[in-house]
Amino acid sequence: MPRAHPADNLTHVELTHVDKRIENWIRFGREAHEQVLDRRHRIFSYRPGSLFAFVRWAANDFGTIVSRIDIVRATAPGEAYQTLPFVRPGGEILLKIEGWPKVEQVLRHIDAVEALGIDACDVAPDHWRHVGNRIGAGHEPRTYTLERHAAWLKRREIAL
Repeated sequence: MPRAHPADNLTHVELTHVDKRIENWIRFGREAHEQVLDRRHRIFSYRPGSLFAFVRWAANDFGTIVSRIDIVRATAPGEAYQTLPFVRPGGEILLKIEGWPKVEQVLRHIDAVEALGIDACDVAPDHWRHVGNRIGAGHEPRTYTLERHAAWLKRREIAL
């Protein structure tokens, strides 16, 4: 992946698609920039504070070897971050789930949020932490409701 310019404050995510071998994609997020490298590779860039869901799947001749979803908050320069493959420089990982059955459960949860008319990248970051912790422990996460979303928007408004 090309190195980010030192003055660049964006988080860059490299996406690869090789049929039936490697499929990295963004499930939700508002990219600030998209760079197409070739027909199999592209880079999406996100502004600090943006949330995005990054899905990675890979297989070999014997079947699936990686199945993972991460929901990440892009960080600002100088802010602490966690490293993540294909994400430069990294970000705040709100949710990290591995294994296709659990990844599917997260994807269904995202679908349910969007069915309410809420863009998943506008959901409270704490909710994504909750979803990751509950699914990781083998429990069902609480449903995200319009009331919870309204409370998050008011809390965010006060913090600004």
